[in-house]
Amino acid sequence: MPSKGAKRSGRRARHAQRAAKPVVDPCPPGQSGGMFKPLTQPEIQQIYDTALRLLETLGMGDVPDRLAAELRAAGAQPGEPGRLIFPRNMVERAIATAAKTFTFHGRDQARSIEVGGDRVFFGTGGAAVQTLDMESGLYRPSTLADLHDFTRLQDTLANVSWFTRCCVATDLPDVLDLDVNTVYALVRNTTKPVATSFTLAEHVAPIVEMLDIVAGGPGEFAKRPFLKAHISPVISPLRYGEDAVDVVYECVAHNIPMSCITAAQAGATAPATFAGFLAQSLAETLASLVMVNTIQPGFPMVFSNWPFIVDLRTGSFAGGSGETAILNAASAQITNWMGLPSGVAASMTDAKAIDAQYGAEKGITSLAAALAGGNLIYESSGMTASLLGASFEAFVLDNEMHSHTYRALRGIEVTEENLGFDAICQSVLGDGHFLGSAHTYAAMERDYFYPALADRNEPRTWQEEGATDAWSAAREKAKEVLATHHPEYLTPEQDAKIRNRFRILI
Repeated sequence: MPSKGAKRSGRRARHAQRAAKPVVDPCPPGQSGGMFKPLTQPEIQQIYDTALRLLETLGMGDVPDRLAAELRAAGAQPGEPGRLIFPRNMVERAIATAAKTFTFHGRDQARSIEVGGDRVFFGTGGAAVQTLDMESGLYRPSTLADLHDFTRLQDTLANVSWFTRCCVATDLPDVLDLDVNTVYALVRNTTKPVATSFTLAEHVAPIVEMLDIVAGGPGEFAKRPFLKAHISPVISPLRYGEDAVDVVYECVAHNIPMSCITAAQAGATAPATFAGFLAQSLAETLASLVMVNTIQPGFPMVFSNWPFIVDLRTGSFAGGSGETAILNAASAQITNWMGLPSGVAASMTDAKAIDAQYGAEKGITSLAAALAGGNLIYESSGMTASLLGASFEAFVLDNEMHSHTYRALRGIEVTEENLGFDAICQSVLGDGHFLGSAHTYAAMERDYFYPALADRNEPRTWQEEGATDAWSAAREKAKEVLATHHPEYLTPEQDAKIRNRFRILI
């Protein structure tokens, strides 16, 4: 009989094996989506045809003069007073010439991602004005220090494939200070692909100066842009926003890829019926595509059609709803059908605490968007409280949730080896089980994801180890990362140049 010491040693070895990083990552980012198809092909065609009818009948209002001149030269026609209409062939020409894929660069090339096709990546978005404080468990206004901390935390999370500023530094009232210090926080604390918003067009050029310093000199950023702009150039229903259009022009001039985001609200700024909503929001996002490809054909743009739901009883945002799940999935399906890089929004829980509502809403909406094949799934990490809040604990928990989603997307590989005919025969005629077999060990490393935070112990062990809930476990992990992860992604010389040129406030 083996000794007790041998048993303890064996147990320690098994625990060490479980804790070790798997030889093969069973669920890396970039898995293929598209298995979930909430719309039939005839339904997609109907929605698409209606969107094009809207553009050739109603067109767009409030078209800035500079853009109007370029659109008319490209084939737009006068419509109702103050509006330009887009003939169908003009819209379809823009779809045909639009970028179908592009590289979203990280400063670390190993962190770059290919946007488009059927690849699925989770990332961030949003502009939360409140942070869920880890000490009090309550919300407070977000600060610049929070943004730096969120950026440092997500830098360690493998399933946040790109990082958009997730909160607004409400302690910076000056909008130039806000835009400059937001970008500084991104480049100081991560080498992933990053994204931001520009409050005004005149902020783009000076911030590109900062990005050039980071990239190695004047003009270097444009050669390999590692920052993307989030812009909402269309205001629902069917109008352009002049300030945002100005930002589009500046981003094209400086080779900054962009996500043109439509964020219509069902029953408020778009029809309450799902089909009508999808038709109008598709038309609006196509208007952004026409604009960008008129300015510069083939310029990298993520077709970011984000259906938003409001509770029609109260008018409050319902980002964690089943309606949000199905509409964003449908949006991804339509965009992928057109062959364009798709961006949708999911995991926008309405929950304020890290609780059952939080988990259910995030899981349902993010899995639906991924299964439908959304290339970039925004808002999917760290966001709470209907996008009003951001949470350190949520970032950690969502990162683990995304691994489960990627594992689901990976699906089932049916091969002669995986079918295991010989392994079944050996076990049936031998030990009568599969524990410890070579076939099982190979699958254990290759096919299974083992969560670090989710508790799979039996109740007695869980109680003996402190009866920790998920929120507490995630809080401890976040605190550990923030206490230990202090990356130095800017050289002292780069930091000094930036601080000499800009008003850096942290």
